[in-house]
Amino acid sequence: MSFEEALATASRDEGFKATVYAMNTLLIHKGIYTQEEFQALFVEWVAKEQGRKVSSSQSAAASSAFSA
Repeated sequence: MSFEEALATASRDEGFKATVYAMNTLLIHKGIYTQEEFQALFVEWVAKEQGRKVSSSQSAAASSAFSA
């Protein structure tokens, strides 16, 4: 399969996932960073996002309580 065929076949979401996969694989194989560094940064990002969701839902709940 050529790159053009793969691009045409993949959905937007699949194309994004394939791009992330390809970029991370290249960076790891070229020694730019290690799998462990990638995993640590992945965990860091997810933890930050979870914190934002919690504070966002708490802010929404507080706003609802004040408007009632």
